[in-house]
Amino acid sequence: MSECSCSEAVCSSTVREVEALAGVFKALGHPVRLMMVEMLMDGERCVCELQSGSGRDMSTISSHLNVLKQHGVVVCEQRGKNVYYALACPCLENVFSCLKGSIARR
Repeated sequence: MSECSCSEAVCSSTVREVEALAGVFKALGHPVRLMMVEMLMDGERCVCELQSGSGRDMSTISSHLNVLKQHGVVVCEQRGKNVYYALACPCLENVFSCLKGSIARR
């Protein structure tokens, strides 16, 4: 095995940035939340649509949406009695596509 001739690795992110990014990945690390994010890739949805599409009860959906909102993955807007959610990070669609392709190649 050869010796590494590289100089020290340099990280351009601050600890705060890396911690925030880790929080996003943690928020995405639950199957129900991933399912909801995938539903939101087609555009904004009312909470009731996310609930019926996931087959989970409303309190579970609200809890998961709160986690996604706290980490900046989704944004919401209240219109009348309904609350609509949308992705705050549309780039997640590319991430999902890339990861699904990687999984399919295994």
